[in-house]
Amino acid sequence: MTIAFIFPGQGSQTPGMGKSLHDAFGAAREVFQEIDDALGEKLSKVIFEGPADTLTLTANAQPALMAVSLAAMRALEKEFGVGATKAGFVAGHSLGEYSALAASGALTIADAARLLRTRGNAMQAAVPVGEGAMAALIGKVDLALAEEIAAEGAKAGACVVANDNNVGNVVISGEKAGIDAALAYAKEKGARAVSLNVSAPFHSPLMQPAADAMAAALGIAQIAPLAVPLVANVTARPVHEPAAIRKLLVEQVTGRVRWRESVEWMAKEGGVSRFIEVGAGKQLSGMVKRNAPDAETQALNEPADLETFAKSI
Repeated sequence: MTIAFIFPGQGSQTPGMGKSLHDAFGAAREVFQEIDDALGEKLSKVIFEGPADTLTLTANAQPALMAVSLAAMRALEKEFGVGATKAGFVAGHSLGEYSALAASGALTIADAARLLRTRGNAMQAAVPVGEGAMAALIGKVDLALAEEIAAEGAKAGACVVANDNNVGNVVISGEKAGIDAALAYAKEKGARAVSLNVSAPFHSPLMQPAADAMAAALGIAQIAPLAVPLVANVTARPVHEPAAIRKLLVEQVTGRVRWRESVEWMAKEGGVSRFIEVGAGKQLSGMVKRNAPDAETQALNEPADLETFAKSI
């Protein structure tokens, strides 16, 4: 049975996440301390206590979610002897790619935290508040219809497919005028569309200033060879060379998160039959079940989850 460790992205954060791991395992406490030290602040206090609006700030949410994922991975390895190399692949949704890379040894936890803080600040600063927007197309919506809706919206302003999560959950992103036009067209097509409460139009061409900032940051970052191949958001295919990863992480800022294709490739071509979501929430597990209905899913975010999973290996 081939396993994939998968790591959540923004939207999974909630105050109190990871606290049970911190309290149960010294290995998890080490991770939270490493991240506090790397950022020069007590991000762990915001993670455990909130307030929610502070945790949800992009510059905090991104390293915070990575912290919880890596606390779980470190505890899984040190307490139960199960490391990333037990998997055939790792993958992460958007910022989750940094968690996946740290789990597979390509990035140190401290470097991943600093890169995600830079990424969060750059993404927030790329577009003035109110000028961009995102919306979810849900229900009987596939990628072809989503691209048609985005193309119609683009006649009024920038509008692209940002996240292809699964059939019935495709996210579009761009200028507010473009998204508004896309929403109107979606209604005409009988598609259900919901505006998202986000602070910037992520994974769209409007994020180019953030991509430039990440190119500079990643250009000097140390990226080691991966212990486990990463199935990349941008290509939906495995990659393991540090130079290729550096390039794809830059492209990912403006590019589409091809999550549906990534899961389908892992299940069909990669032979993955078990997807283990490591970190906060269970959003990715739900997406996996829609993309690979025969696969087994399990979320690791509480101490008992780690023990149960370790015993099943």
